[in-house]
Amino acid sequence: MAVHPVLAQVTRRIQERSHATRTDYLEQVDAMAARPPQVRSMGCANVAHAFAALPGADKIRIVEEKGPNIGIVTAYNDVLSAHAPFARYPDILKDEARRHGATAQVAGGVPAMCDGVTQGMPGMELSLFSRDAIAMSTAIALTHDTFDAALMLGVCDKIVPGLLIGALHFGHLPTVFVPAGPMTSGLSNHEKAKVRELAAQGLVGRQELLAAENAAYHEQGTCTFYGTANSNQMLLEAMGLHVPGTSFINPAEAERELLTREAMRTVLSITHSKRFAPIGRVVDERCIVNAMVALLATGGSTNHLIHWVAVARAAGIIIDWDDFEQLSAVVPLLARIYPNGSADVNQFQKAGGPGYVIAQLLQAGLMHDDVLTVREDGMAAFGRIPHVENGSLLWNDAGASGDDGVLRPASAPFSPTGGLKLLKGNMGRSVIKVSAVPEDRHHLRAPAWVFDSQDELQAAFKSGALEQACQSNGHNGVVCVVRWQGPQANGMPELHKLTPPLAVLQGKGYKMALVTDGRMSGASGKVPAAIHLSPEALAGGPLAKVRSGDLMTLNASTGQLQAEVSEAEWSSRELAQMPDALKRSNGRGLGRELFAGFRRNALSAEEGACTWLLN
Repeated sequence: MAVHPVLAQVTRRIQERSHATRTDYLEQVDAMAARPPQVRSMGCANVAHAFAALPGADKIRIVEEKGPNIGIVTAYNDVLSAHAPFARYPDILKDEARRHGATAQVAGGVPAMCDGVTQGMPGMELSLFSRDAIAMSTAIALTHDTFDAALMLGVCDKIVPGLLIGALHFGHLPTVFVPAGPMTSGLSNHEKAKVRELAAQGLVGRQELLAAENAAYHEQGTCTFYGTANSNQMLLEAMGLHVPGTSFINPAEAERELLTREAMRTVLSITHSKRFAPIGRVVDERCIVNAMVALLATGGSTNHLIHWVAVARAAGIIIDWDDFEQLSAVVPLLARIYPNGSADVNQFQKAGGPGYVIAQLLQAGLMHDDVLTVREDGMAAFGRIPHVENGSLLWNDAGASGDDGVLRPASAPFSPTGGLKLLKGNMGRSVIKVSAVPEDRHHLRAPAWVFDSQDELQAAFKSGALEQACQSNGHNGVVCVVRWQGPQANGMPELHKLTPPLAVLQGKGYKMALVTDGRMSGASGKVPAAIHLSPEALAGGPLAKVRSGDLMTLNASTGQLQAEVSEAEWSSRELAQMPDALKRSNGRGLGRELFAGFRRNALSAEEGACTWLLN
């Protein structure tokens, strides 16, 4: 199947835009790859330090037999349910390496925080920046420079992008990502959301709410909604950086350990065969476009409009939100997974999962098939589904959807477009995810109410003032503007705690929307939200010009976000300043002082909110 012309056009434009930076990056990759193995050129003391802790037989394999040594970078901790299974992975991987004449070492650990724990709490202000801290930690782990290849153990929101950014700075190393899978299904995401809305209204108490949350999040594995963590896994499949079909096998399933061992065999196959497939070559412009398409086709997390900009830049590739929007116009929505539907990721996997999606996109010419992957048989391998037969892993073609209420073919999708829209106007540039928003909510016009924090909005809801404003302003609704939430202001926290109160008011028939320079969770959906507004208010963005009472238009169909203020008045308005109380409290306590440099150096959301790339 020929590549879709829009896909080809966007890819060419990215290649042209990135020519200088990508050329420079690949020169560095090739220079590093051309060096002799560092173990052979290191001093004896260096070598002794590097392998002092290894069993004698492993030392012989590395030093005398010159076998491959694989560096493992792990995000293990047992606070994150998704990462708890990684506790035993290093032993499994080391055992598999020895079976093939190789060795493996845990090169280092990286921090991994759970956004579910920190939602609405001060710790959430470190969430986005933890991505770059993880990238730096990955670099520290690999900088011992004694490894022939690497395995990355991570799953969740900022962890995978951080590991990927870090790995791309060691682009000469063959690298495979190793996930742990989702938890089995508990209380449905729909039922959980209903209880949250009841709690927001005060109709159920803490005991009932806690019982519902415990029933939803109940064991090891990722959360079962299709948020940022599970979107990460879909994108890694589309980039060819996983063992095919490994994303959504539950931690306790028989396939899981076999797939983990296969990850070691896969990375060793690259080192043994001398097939030049280091991660810096695998992740090229076509690979990045494939990831963008997979995100759109599955209704994935809006967080990736920040993260994958940063990931691409780590490989010398420059993408922007125009690229996403143009792809979204031609990429069909093939999946309905909560919050874009009622199914969870286990039902998605049962219906065909990533293998089905990728096979459909390849057949429709909506993914590049002529790309390097960690598998010798290329992108076609990722359109297949693994299963166990007589104790061995086998892969079958994806075939037909197992449930057309969850997965549909590209010829008969849920929607002809991917459900992400770029919004532009006198407010700047932002994005909106419309795949989960009812169609009658894609366009609204209502007065703004400006809030300086999410706590202010919560207080207005709880007091009844927000509903009263909806009733009395003649527009039956409010556009809630929450500013000072960008990367430079406070680290750009997710504002997921605002979803239940806004959803309650929308459920009562009011026209509600959120406009912010902050982020929303990958699990947020049914309330229209213009997010990631750039430039942010603290950087002098137009968001700082909005005043409560300004009439606002949000139109996802036409891509418009506009404050209906005359051009003369708008241009003459002074920018609001961050309140002194926020200045005093932002970045203080719970270690936030340590990230002052991150806030100071952070680029805009559309530039990936990078703290390590200074323009």
